[in-house]
Amino acid sequence: MHAKETLFADLMQGRAQQFQVPLYQRTYSWTEKQLGQLWSDVVEQARWLGSAGERESTHFLGSVVLAPSPQNDVTFPRWLVVDGQQRLTTLSLALAAIRDHVADTRPDQAQRINEQYLINKWSSGNDQLRLLPTQADRSQFAAHVHGTLGERDTGSGIATAYTFFRRKLVEAAEPTAPHDVFRIEQAITSRLSLVLVTAERGDNVHRIFESLNNTGLKLSQADLLRNYLFMRLPTRGEQVYETHWLPLQRSLSNDELEQLMWLHLVLDGDDRVRRQDLYAAQQRRFEDDGAGEAEIEEYIRELHRSSVHFRRLLHPEEEPDPAVRAALRRLDAWQAAVTHPALMLLLHRRERGEVDSADVVRALAYIESFLVRRMICRVPTNNLNRIFQSVPGQLPLDVPVTEGLHRLLSSENRFWPDDADLREKIRTAPFYQYGRWQQRKLVLQRLEESYGHPEPVDFAAAQLTIEHVMPQTPDDAWLRALAEEAGPEEAAEELHARYQHTLGNLTLTAVNAELSNHPFERKQDLLRCSHLEMNRRIAATERWGVREILARADDLADHAIALWPAPLRGVGRAERSRDWQLAHQVLAALPHGMWTSYGDLAAFLGSGAQAVGNHLANTPAVVNAYRVLTSEGRVSDGFRWSAPQEAGSEDVRARLTADGVRFTATGAADPVQRLTAEDLAALLAGTDDDRADGEDTAQGATAGITPGQETRAERFFRQLAADDSSETVEAVRALFAHWEALGGWIGHGSGHVITSAYLMLGEPGGPGRGIWPMTLYPGGGRGGTAEVVFQYLAAREPFTDRALRAQLLSRLNALDGVDLPEGKLELRPNIRLSLLEKERNRQLLADTLTWFRDRWESRTSS
Repeated sequence: MHAKETLFADLMQGRAQQFQVPLYQRTYSWTEKQLGQLWSDVVEQARWLGSAGERESTHFLGSVVLAPSPQNDVTFPRWLVVDGQQRLTTLSLALAAIRDHVADTRPDQAQRINEQYLINKWSSGNDQLRLLPTQADRSQFAAHVHGTLGERDTGSGIATAYTFFRRKLVEAAEPTAPHDVFRIEQAITSRLSLVLVTAERGDNVHRIFESLNNTGLKLSQADLLRNYLFMRLPTRGEQVYETHWLPLQRSLSNDELEQLMWLHLVLDGDDRVRRQDLYAAQQRRFEDDGAGEAEIEEYIRELHRSSVHFRRLLHPEEEPDPAVRAALRRLDAWQAAVTHPALMLLLHRRERGEVDSADVVRALAYIESFLVRRMICRVPTNNLNRIFQSVPGQLPLDVPVTEGLHRLLSSENRFWPDDADLREKIRTAPFYQYGRWQQRKLVLQRLEESYGHPEPVDFAAAQLTIEHVMPQTPDDAWLRALAEEAGPEEAAEELHARYQHTLGNLTLTAVNAELSNHPFERKQDLLRCSHLEMNRRIAATERWGVREILARADDLADHAIALWPAPLRGVGRAERSRDWQLAHQVLAALPHGMWTSYGDLAAFLGSGAQAVGNHLANTPAVVNAYRVLTSEGRVSDGFRWSAPQEAGSEDVRARLTADGVRFTATGAADPVQRLTAEDLAALLAGTDDDRADGEDTAQGATAGITPGQETRAERFFRQLAADDSSETVEAVRALFAHWEALGGWIGHGSGHVITSAYLMLGEPGGPGRGIWPMTLYPGGGRGGTAEVVFQYLAAREPFTDRALRAQLLSRLNALDGVDLPEGKLELRPNIRLSLLEKERNRQLLADTLTWFRDRWESRTSS
C-alpha cells in the first residue's frame, strides 16, 4: 500500500474517473453533529483565505483508503472506497449545494463546480457520477448531483446533508457576517487535507476494512458480517444486493438486522453464541463449511425470508392471523425480546406447514403464562435469556412442537410456578413492587378482560393507571379499621405494609387522582361508575380490609389460573426455597450502617413477620441476619447466632455498631438507618430507569399536552400546593429557575396521578439517557419530597465514582433537618420540600446543584 497527503481538489478533479462505494459499506450516516463540526472547520479555513495573515497550514480531515475496482479500465479508472465514503459523500454534497446556491447568479461557476468535482461530462448512466455510492444511497445522491429532485428524494441522510449545506450557505450570506461562497468552496477543495492510502491489486481489502472505524463510528457486528458476505460474492454481489439485501436493509434498522443475524445462529442450534460474537461465529461457520457464492447467496435469501417473521415480532400489526396477532401484541407490550428465539421458531414451523395458527396461539399462551406466572411469583429474570436461547436446540423431537415447548418450559430448573404457587403469591406477594410497570398493568388488564364484560374497555385508548384501593398513605380512619382485624402480635401499620401492594388490593382506573386517599365509601361511588367489571365488584363490597383483599385475591387467582396455562406435572417444579433465597439476596445487599425490621422484610417477601423470624432463627449462615430487628429497632428476644461464635462475640449490639448502625439514648437502633420494604425492593431493582407508574420523563412542561389542557408543570404545582405551604411552593419555583439558569431543564413525568418533576441535564431528546440529581414529587397528602437518585447516579458518569456520590450526600446533609446515612448511597432517599422554607437550606441546595452541574460538565467536556 502507498500513503500520501492530498487535497479534495487533487483527488477528484482531472480526467474522467469514478470512486465506487462497495456494496458491503454501510449507508450514508453522518448526522448534523458531524456536519456541524465539518462546517465549523470549513468556515474557519475560509476566514484565512485572502487575509493578510493567511496561514499555510491546512485542516486535516481524515483518511481515504482506495483499492482498484474489479471494473477498472485503463481509459476510465475506477476505485473502491474502502474507507472514507462518509467524508467524500459529504464534501460532494457540500459542493452540489454551492453549485445550486450560485446557479442563478453565476451559472458559469455552477457549471465549473459540476464538471470539476461532481460529474464525468462525457460519460452516461452511473459512469457520469464521479462518486458512486452504495445502491441504497445511489438514487438519492444522483438526484442531488443531477438536480432532478422529486418528492421521494427527501428524508434520507443524503437529503439531510444537502439541505444542511443549503441552509448554511444562506446564513453565510447574512449582511452582518458575510462569508464569500467561493472562499467556502476553496476551503473545501484546497484547505482540507486527506491522507490517501492506495492498496495494490491482490491486497486483502476486507482485512483493511475490518481494522478501520468507518466515519469514526465503530463498526457493528452487522456491518462486519455484511462486509464479509459481499466480499464473498465477487460475481453475484450486485444482483443479490438489489434483489434480497436492499429490501432487507430497508425493512430493518441496523440493530434489528443484527438481532436477526444472531437469531439465525440460535435457530441453527448455537445456543451459546453472544451477539457481540456474531460476526466471528458466522464467519467461522462459512469457512468451516467451505461456503462458496451459492451458499452465501442462500444465507442472504434466508435472512430476507426470515425478516418477514422478525418484523411481526417487532410490529405485531403485520401478522395476518388475528389470534396470533393479539398474542404477539401482548408479548411485545411485556417487552419480552428474550422470547424471540422461540417465537421465530414457531413462525418458521408454521411457514413450513408443521403447525397451524391455532397451534401457534397455544404455544404463545404457554410462553405468556411462563413469563406472567414467574413475574407474579417473583422468580428472578436473570436466566430468561439462557432459557429461551436454548429452546431451538433442546426442543423434544418426539412430540409436536407446541407440546414440546410446553414440556420444555415445564422441565426442572425452569421454575414455571404451578397453580398452588400462583394462588399463594396472588394472596401474599407485594405485586406492585416487582416487574416493570407495563407488566403489572398488563396483568391487571388481562384479568379484567377475563371477566367478559359485554362492553369491554378499549385499553389502547383508555389512560388507565394502577390504583391502591386501600391507599398507600392511610389516614387514621383506615388505620382504625385495620386495627379491628389486627391480632395481638401484628399492629395495623404492619397489616397495611403487608397487604397494601398485593394484587387483591390493586385495580385499574382512569380516576386515580380523584380516588387518592379518600375513605372507601367515597371510592365506592367512583368505582361504581367505572366501565371495568373488576371495579364494579369492588364497589359492591360493603367495606374494605384484609378479609376483602384476600377474598378478591382468591377470585383473581381463579381467573389467573384459567387465563394462564399451568406447567405439566411431573416434569419438575421450582423449589419453594427460592422464596427464602430472595430474602437471603436482599439481606446480603444491605448497605453499611443500615438495618431492617422483621415486618419490613416480611412485607417485601409477601410473608409474615413471625415466619421470617422463624426462618432466620433456624437457618444457618444467613448473611446479615443479625441486622433484622424489631420495628422498635431492638434485637428480638428470640434471636440467636446460628453457629457458635459466629460473630466473634455474643454481643449483637457490638456487631451492629461495628457495622455502622447508630443507637439512640434509649438503646434502639437509629430509625434514620432503617430500610423499609420499598427500600429493600429498590436494593434488588438495580439501576434501570423504570419509573413508577410508567412516568416517562416529558421533554418540557407541555409535552403530550393538547391546547387548552393543564400542562404537566401546572399540574405539578397544583398538586404541590394542595399539601404544602405557599412558601414551599415558591421555594420550589425558585429552585427550578436556578436549575434552568445553570443550563438544565425540567422534565415532568407523564403519570396521571402524581406528576413528578426531574431536574435534567443534557439535550432534551438527545442521545443517551441524560442525568438528573433528584426527582420532586407532590405529597399526595403527606407533603412534597425530593428523591435523591443515588441508585440511578451509580450508572451515570461521572457519578459512577462512589466518592462523588458521597460528596453529594455530605452536601445534602449540611441542610438543616437532613440526616441521610451513608447506606442510602445505594438507594433513593427522600428530603422534605418544606425544608426549603429556610433561606439557608435554599442557598445550600442551590450551591449543591451548581456543584453537581459543574462535576457533570467537567467530565463530559474532558
